Amino acid sequence: MNFISRRSPVLSLKGSVAASQPLAVRAGVSILEKGGNAADAAVAVAAALNVTEPCSTGLGGDSFCLFYDNGTKEVHGLNGSGRSPTNLTLDLLQEQGYGKHNLLPIRHAYNVTVPGAAAAWLDTIETFGSGKISRSEILQPAINLATEGFPVSAITAYSWNAGVDCLLMKRNPHGRTLLLHDKAPLAGEVMRMPVLAKTLNSLAVDGKDGFYKGRIAKAIADIVQSNGGVLSVEDMEQHETTFDNPIKVTYKGINVWEMPPNGQGITALLALNLLKGIDTKGMGHNSIKYLSTLIQAMQLGFADSQWYCADPAMVPVPVEELLSDSYAAKRRLLINPNRALDRWHQGSPTSSSDTVYFSVVDSQGNACSFINSNYMGFGTGLVPDGCGFTLQNRGANFSLQQAHPNVVAPRKRPYHTIIPGMATFADSGDLYASFGVMGGFMQPQGHVQVLLNMIEFDMDPQAALDMPRFCIMNGKETSTESEVAIEEGIGQQTLHALASLGYRVRGPICNYDRELFGRGQIIQKRFDKNNMTVYWAGSDGRADGLALASLL
Repeated sequence: MNFISRRSPVLSLKGSVAASQPLAVRAGVSILEKGGNAADAAVAVAAALNVTEPCSTGLGGDSFCLFYDNGTKEVHGLNGSGRSPTNLTLDLLQEQGYGKHNLLPIRHAYNVTVPGAAAAWLDTIETFGSGKISRSEILQPAINLATEGFPVSAITAYSWNAGVDCLLMKRNPHGRTLLLHDKAPLAGEVMRMPVLAKTLNSLAVDGKDGFYKGRIAKAIADIVQSNGGVLSVEDMEQHETTFDNPIKVTYKGINVWEMPPNGQGITALLALNLLKGIDTKGMGHNSIKYLSTLIQAMQLGFADSQWYCADPAMVPVPVEELLSDSYAAKRRLLINPNRALDRWHQGSPTSSSDTVYFSVVDSQGNACSFINSNYMGFGTGLVPDGCGFTLQNRGANFSLQQAHPNVVAPRKRPYHTIIPGMATFADSGDLYASFGVMGGFMQPQGHVQVLLNMIEFDMDPQAALDMPRFCIMNGKETSTESEVAIEEGIGQQTLHALASLGYRVRGPICNYDRELFGRGQIIQKRFDKNNMTVYWAGSDGRADGLALASLL
């Protein structure tokens, strides 16, 4: 997985699709070329990725999207994350011996929250779509891939193999539907997924009722309950998507938009708010001082988000206060690039913690920033009978501390790692870029690093994604016990210098371990000398994907 080749950004006049798997990209472009818009094409990509990258994403997981409407210059948000079961309580877990010092196993069935992706796909089409393309047409490319088969890409094959054990668990009798002769498909092997094709067809024909009621809903509840969980058919039937106003900060004339909590996008905004008062460009890209400053800004952002980021329908979340300039000024005083932070705690802003990300821009200038995930690889690995997808383990991000805002509770959305990003010009409202970086707690760190690559150092989207990154290994840690991983490409001398400042440095990280640093996509709107719009698209070399231009 050495980066020994150079990629150019993909340029287009008519819009583009950038995703982590080429066949999924082609599915999205085909919808654009049939007259669909960015939202229509994004759902086609999401469905195709469920087929081609089931080790990262699918109908058993959750989705979020940001949609930029070029007609109104507005950014809209869709929260497609599921809620915990009605019967899941902290008391229940504590009675079984689980708590702050004895966490649930990450693949336990208690960690299955209601899968929100199916509703999110269809609500995206209904709310933001063109109205010209039916849901059946949008899902058809994925149904074809699942029925006819597809050759598995190299990095996907590696990740698929890493999840085989959870698919073959004793109490998971249907896991084998995602394997070839009880093994993961190799790179280049043709994989067919007829069971998943049947599920996708049910969604196309019957809509949300085809997933949240009847056969599929019962199969989901049955496999969870047979593995000791408490998710019910009634929990499935009660699910609904919400449409939430995105939150933003303005950085050097660019409005950077994220979904509000329960998503962790606020982590990136907290860090950007700190950094906008510092001359990061003058430090030099990926210099010792630059890296130290960004690391500390992210550590302080995580300290706040790991406490305050929770389901706002259940607990108050002080978003406005956290993103205020006055709070940023106070927290900025804690940054010292000449030594590592000893500990970092959440502040007091008031007086009294595997995925696919993809981006689409259409010929009308609309953009859809979309993300879909099972959480950890195949999630729990549990496969409902006759469904062909695995169920997520999002509940693993609940706290088991009674007083924590993100404590587990019935019908509650957990702290969520997946975050789409959007950026617009503050003065005109025009699109700057639709962007995202996938990968657990790496995501806000990736957002900050690629945005600064573009805004401060004028890199094109592909160059911004290609640059080596750092990753604070666990966003939940708030002490020097937390390691900072450094990717290959940042020199050994820099690693030694960071260690001398007090950082626990791990690296250089190379080969397949580079997945730690996330995999991103960016589509940027630029203008040529004649003021013609040109879309510049990039796709992360850490994945199998690419960017592709639409011709219509």
